[in-house]
Amino acid sequence: MEKNLLNIGFGNTVVAERVVAIVSPNSSPMKRLKDEARDDHHLIDATHGRRTRSIIIMDSNHIVLSAIQAETISQRYEMLKEAEE
Repeated sequence: MEKNLLNIGFGNTVVAERVVAIVSPNSSPMKRLKDEARDDHHLIDATHGRRTRSIIIMDSNHIVLSAIQAETISQRYEMLKEAEE
């Protein structure tokens, strides 16, 4: 079984099939989601000390922070989906 890996920047990848949503971190609900994930130890910070530009919500209840724009990651996700077909 082949897994498609989604590049989320700086050498980090996630399994594309496990991604539920890719969102911008700027809204209050997303800030709360990030804080709750941190408190529950479900937060994965893949920013390497850079500013968080997107939040990736996984089906495993983990929240992944990326320093790459949400639009860019979404485009990469769509390209992976098109390559599957």
